[in-house]
Amino acid sequence: MSGLSLGVLVVEARETSGAMITAHLALEQNREVFANLGSILSPASRGTNCLIQEGARLVRDYANILEELHLTAVAHQIEMKEIISASDTKSLLLKHLSTEPTYIDEVCCSSDLSVSTVSSTLAMVELKGLVKQMGAEYRVRVE
Repeated sequence: MSGLSLGVLVVEARETSGAMITAHLALEQNREVFANLGSILSPASRGTNCLIQEGARLVRDYANILEELHLTAVAHQIEMKEIISASDTKSLLLKHLSTEPTYIDEVCCSSDLSVSTVSSTLAMVELKGLVKQMGAEYRVRVE
């Protein structure tokens, strides 16, 4: 599993557990190892606490992992997808697109939206697979 990943997160592990074996294999394969700090009194946390002591990255939430792996843009894209899904901007924009190529300027004029709003919304709906870019300035709606 460690060979298929960018990194390994160990949330809870005894000192001689399968999770610890996976973490050590990840280190041998030059993968990042992340660990969640546990109680010093819990036998189930001895492995993770040992990993942290040996240099594993301490993790408090998923953002720590994304930041360390330089994947913060992914979290931002997920947030933007949620925002756009909840907004009427996406719906309005899609009404102004068809299966025929359309210039972004035409969409701005017909929708009365700013260039920045149209560009960012188009980028988000393109990530969702609702729109496809055709050339430098053309966008078409995917049916």
